[in-house]
Amino acid sequence: MNKSIPALCVGLALALNAVVVHGADPDRAPQVVRIPIDVAGERSAAMMAGVYLPAGDGPFPVLIYAHGRSGTEQERYRTRLPDPRGHVRYWLGKGFAVVATIRPGYGDSGGVDEEDSGVRYDVFGNCWGRADFAHSADAASAAVLRTLSWVRTQPWADAQRIVLAGVSMGGLASIASAARNPPGVVAYINFSGGTGGNGTRPAEHTCGLETMASVMAAYGRRTHVPGLWLYAANDSYWGADWPRAWHQAYAAGGTPTEFVMTSPVPGADGHQLLTRGSRLWSTHVDRFLGELGF
Repeated sequence: MNKSIPALCVGLALALNAVVVHGADPDRAPQVVRIPIDVAGERSAAMMAGVYLPAGDGPFPVLIYAHGRSGTEQERYRTRLPDPRGHVRYWLGKGFAVVATIRPGYGDSGGVDEEDSGVRYDVFGNCWGRADFAHSADAASAAVLRTLSWVRTQPWADAQRIVLAGVSMGGLASIASAARNPPGVVAYINFSGGTGGNGTRPAEHTCGLETMASVMAAYGRRTHVPGLWLYAANDSYWGADWPRAWHQAYAAGGTPTEFVMTSPVPGADGHQLLTRGSRLWSTHVDRFLGELGF
């Protein structure tokens, strides 16, 4: 909708280097930093980010995490940093530092929502508008890549061992960012990636499913970074068939990538695979990381 959201605490000094206590309790709140980013029409925009560090002195391999996209402006304003007792704990247990950024247009980062694809649903769930998913992915990717540049300057980070991961819109952002083959990024993981979904009607009514396949094909033609795609069979946004079609279009470009369709997430929408289905994805991520030498 491209409406400005008031940025909380924008007047605070920008934290260019995080001062973090190493070996902190993994259940503690993260160190909160502000990462500057160029945003159209804003003179001094910055993203809020949480830094979670494992025990030890480092330098640590780094996981850059990208959150999903809520359907309304009010919900996007409520975006918060991930709970360290959730999937963040998995990465800390693997010896990774985790940097989770709240992108512009969300939460306390505030600012303009640049990720709007143009998709609209009416009260009956019918799709209107022309989807521009490449625009949305590029906007989200800009935040990921800016976070990456910041991470590479931190003394606790191993700048040559960085993994990107994201959920839903964040999964798409991770794919788009990996397509630029940025230095230091050795892999990416896509959880339930995509955008433009509804979730309230059968997945075949989701806007722009064919358009997403074309976007994925374009990324696949230029990506050299290995990737792991994880979707659940009961994902209400994409269903079980379209993620396979998207991956097939992507993999046709020859990029090294693996697709996993897990069994349904029990007692929850499969779109919540990352947060509600750790037993379904953790073994696949374990193996993937092991193959990369972690």
